[in-house]
Amino acid sequence: MTSTITRSYDSYETAVTVVENLEGAGISGNDISIIGRDEQAKTSNSAEGAGIGAGVGGAAGLLAGIGMLAIPGIGPVVAAGWLAATAVGAVAGAAAGGLVGSFISAGASEEDSHYYAETVRRGGSVVSVKASDEHRATVEAIMDGAAPINREARIAQYREEGWTRFDEKTVPNSRVADDLNRPKLPVD
Repeated sequence: MTSTITRSYDSYETAVTVVENLEGAGISGNDISIIGRDEQAKTSNSAEGAGIGAGVGGAAGLLAGIGMLAIPGIGPVVAAGWLAATAVGAVAGAAAGGLVGSFISAGASEEDSHYYAETVRRGGSVVSVKASDEHRATVEAIMDGAAPINREARIAQYREEGWTRFDEKTVPNSRVADDLNRPKLPVD
């Protein structure tokens, strides 16, 4: 049996490392997807998209085929894999749900799908893997070993800010998005 395992990360670089480690463990690039926000995407155009993955470290495998998408309500993201292909179809066809619909079609619950889309909008990245039962433990160990975002804590934080679900027509409070991605400094 195959299941989809998804984790979100605060940085694109961490998500790229997860993808590289998954491929290094023998997980096929065909079974891995990444969608995320990368600082290079803000200043790049879609023709440069493929160079972003290679420039971050993915000279082969899934990351060599990375491209850029403009997703309504989110903006430019870097993406590769089967989930990215679903997102491209949703955006191109104006399918209901956009990125949320892509996560739902990949097997995520509606609540998780809204959370993943909001996380990407706020600067995070999401890695999803289609894993057979025999590879599930390896995939989870690699993904969890990279310190993914604590979903429950992050959703609680979003809700404290008034968030209820991803809405492509609203823009998150930029201060909040900046704070989520700013390194935490020790308090004296």
